[in-house]
Amino acid sequence: MFRFDRRLITNFDWVMLLILIFISAMAMVNLYSSTWRGGPVGSPIFYKQLYMYLVGFALILVIVSFDYSELELFGYIFYVLIILTLAYTTFFVDTVAGTQRWIKLGFFNLQPSEPAKLILVIVLAAHYSNDKVSLQKGYGLLDLLKPALLTMVPFILIFKQPDLGTALMLIILLVSMTLLLKLRKSAIISILATTIPIAFIGWNFLLKAYQKRRILTFLNPEGDKANHGYQIMQSKIAVGSGQSFGKGFLEGTQGHLQFLPERHTDFAFSVWGEEWGFTGCLIFLGCYFFMLAWGILTAITARDKFGMMMAFGLVMLIFWQAVINLFMIMGLLPVVGIPLPLFSYGGSSLLTTIISIGILISIRMRGFPDQSLHHS
Repeated sequence: MFRFDRRLITNFDWVMLLILIFISAMAMVNLYSSTWRGGPVGSPIFYKQLYMYLVGFALILVIVSFDYSELELFGYIFYVLIILTLAYTTFFVDTVAGTQRWIKLGFFNLQPSEPAKLILVIVLAAHYSNDKVSLQKGYGLLDLLKPALLTMVPFILIFKQPDLGTALMLIILLVSMTLLLKLRKSAIISILATTIPIAFIGWNFLLKAYQKRRILTFLNPEGDKANHGYQIMQSKIAVGSGQSFGKGFLEGTQGHLQFLPERHTDFAFSVWGEEWGFTGCLIFLGCYFFMLAWGILTAITARDKFGMMMAFGLVMLIFWQAVINLFMIMGLLPVVGIPLPLFSYGGSSLLTTIISIGILISIRMRGFPDQSLHHS
């Protein structure tokens, strides 16, 4: 039977919830502006994202009512389901703009690669928390085969869609969570020794022409001003033109005059920088990285290794997407289609991030010792 513990209310993570609400409000203000076409009424995109936010906050209430430790078992079930969904998407879904990423569910288009990142974090945390490798001895190359295999299956399916940016995020998550553990020197040397051959093979035999073009454009955006370097250059102009305090709400010219492509998705932060300036960017980034730092504190105070590994992985999931997106709009990384979590438009990405934060809240709520809730 369900057994309620009053300590759950006492330990509820109001800080994480409030910072999530504050960031969400900034994101919706920015989306209203980036999709505004005049008049007092927001665009259909704005209301669709608002609906997804409401669904996400409702999901948080469901998530925190369950003990996160149950994910240690159900994570593998979710993993099998997401692999089947990715396989269906990759091989049977109709191609849209050269990609196969969405399953139409009527009221919602599901992009399975987004929840795949969350589920990978859960199964890697479950694996590492139950692994019997000695911490003194450290992980060898053979010890990393299972987590590498768990990562490579969804990596291959997502890469074939093709979605290189999301596929690489899975590798980044694997590396980030593995580095939290102790690795043997032999394993580190072996991994580093294979990096250059893998990069060579990837560039010459695996990457498509447009993916190579994005990398070359990143190295020299001015060399292709009219085409693939256009987004990067317009993004730099938008952010730079905001100066200290910005042009003001609904006053951004790069976005509203449609110079900036993808202004409500991958380049949403460029609109924010133009309208709110350096000061507004500092406020947003301060709130955003405080949320991530709070998540790290949740990992440190988790009651068990599974909670610690999962919390750390979830923070890395949000952190690396944010860093890649922000560096991308500033021209410091190639354009790879990675959204800014909670800020860029997209239902699958938004719900995945909110669910991740809901799990972080659940971990912090149950950070006290000898706590186990059972449901039946």
